[in-house]
Order: sequence, then structure tokens, then C-alpha cells
Amino acid sequence: MNRHRLQNRRAHEAIRFSFRGRPYTAGVGRFPDGSVAEIFIDAEKQSTDAADDARDAAVCLSLALQYGVPHEAIRAAVTRESDGRPSGIVGAVLDLLAEGAAR
Repeated sequence: MNRHRLQNRRAHEAIRFSFRGRPYTAGVGRFPDGSVAEIFIDAEKQSTDAADDARDAAVCLSLALQYGVPHEAIRAAVTRESDGRPSGIVGAVLDLLAEGAAR
């Protein structure tokens, strides 16, 4: 399995949102065909457990995307609450993408 490399310079979209009462910014980069290639997640308050977890989750998510895993498949696989809300930050960001928050 090969990793799809990104161009050195590429467009980046920013989405501001809240999750569990904390403000975050997600950055979305895309492949030339428009599909999602990378996600960055930054918490407003840096050097916290939540910020570190969000950054690490975004790295793992980006690697999965670059190895060809569709973001819809990841969205369907993440943990959710009984009412369908995402339990974690990755699900929250992928739901925003599905709702068209970035494009």
C-alpha cells in the first residue's frame, strides 16, 4: 500500500467549531481531485491534554486518508453516543465535513 503524497503548497480550509464545550479549529487539505487528504485539529488552549489528543488524532486521521482510507469509512467506524453524536474529536470533525462545513 502506497501513501499518496501531497503537493508542498496546497489550499487549506479552516473550520471553527466547539466540542465538549471547548473551541477548536480544524484545517482541511485536499488532494488535487478535491478529496480530503489531511486534517489538522488545534484547540484554542494549547498545552492541554485535549489539545495534544486532538493533534495526535489528526495525524492518525491524515495518514489513514493518505493511504487511501475514505473519510466516510472512518466516520462510520468511530465511536458514537446512543443518539448518534460523535464520542470523540475525530467523529466531530468528520461530521462537520459530511455536513459541508468545509468546501
